[in-house]
Amino acid sequence: MSDDPNRLFTIGELARTSGVPVRTVRFWSDEGVLPPTTRSAGGYRLYDSAAVARLELVRTLRELGLDLPMVREVLAGRSTLSEVAASHVRALDAEIRVLRTRRAVLSTVAHRDTTTEEMRLMHQLARLSAAERQRLIDDFVSETFAGIEDGAPGAGIAASMRSLPTTLPDEPTPAQVDAWVELAELITDEDFRMRTRQMAVTGAMGGPAEPVPFEPATVVEKVGAAVEAGIAPDSPEGAALLAELLDGDYDAEARERLADSLATFTSRKVERYWELLGVLNEWPPFKPAVPAFEWVIEALRA
Repeated sequence: MSDDPNRLFTIGELARTSGVPVRTVRFWSDEGVLPPTTRSAGGYRLYDSAAVARLELVRTLRELGLDLPMVREVLAGRSTLSEVAASHVRALDAEIRVLRTRRAVLSTVAHRDTTTEEMRLMHQLARLSAAERQRLIDDFVSETFAGIEDGAPGAGIAASMRSLPTTLPDEPTPAQVDAWVELAELITDEDFRMRTRQMAVTGAMGGPAEPVPFEPATVVEKVGAAVEAGIAPDSPEGAALLAELLDGDYDAEARERLADSLATFTSRKVERYWELLGVLNEWPPFKPAVPAFEWVIEALRA
């Protein structure tokens, strides 16, 4: 480049000086981000040394991924470079999250026998925005707890059931992608929705009709061990364990009422909902309680 500050460059010279193709320089000039300084007697566009510096800035901004309207904002002084950079960082972060989610979906597909339809569903659900994911959960919870006062017994569970993380993790594991897909399928399951609604209504009315004579933690600990040991609910050992839990006289009718009350709040699908939320929120895993309560229900009816 000449040291003459007054030198003017044709489009071809400007392209050779900058290394930018002639057609790109001409396009940027047509779009107004690189206006000519003047024109020759023959009508050709000419550019001064300031245009050379402007061209370098335009090329840098374009290589960083800014579109021409955004470049125009910077050059016109309507947006500062730092403001535009911050906005672009946010856009890139969002794009990176989408790419990482796609990678997680493909990783999940690569490690299991997935049908084309399952892959399509996984990809569709994993790409939902945080607001769209939350709306699916909110709609389900709102329908489940419709007509139940916020202050009613058990109504507070609605807030917990909405606790979907605002975003899938930046690098969701295959397990988290699977959990989100399963959760989205679960909340459309009519049996699950009916059971959850039944629990919500019963809880809002004050809980089970028959008071529960034992702590849930005790059932999980003691009965869980019996389930693992293969002790049948209708066996002598099962009868002895049930008598220890009841710690009182329960005739056949009282046992049936207690079994019915427990059955209302015992659902593998509902417990699975909490397990899936735990995977997505990275909560510590918990020991399933439903198998132990199913054992108790069967023992009561034996």
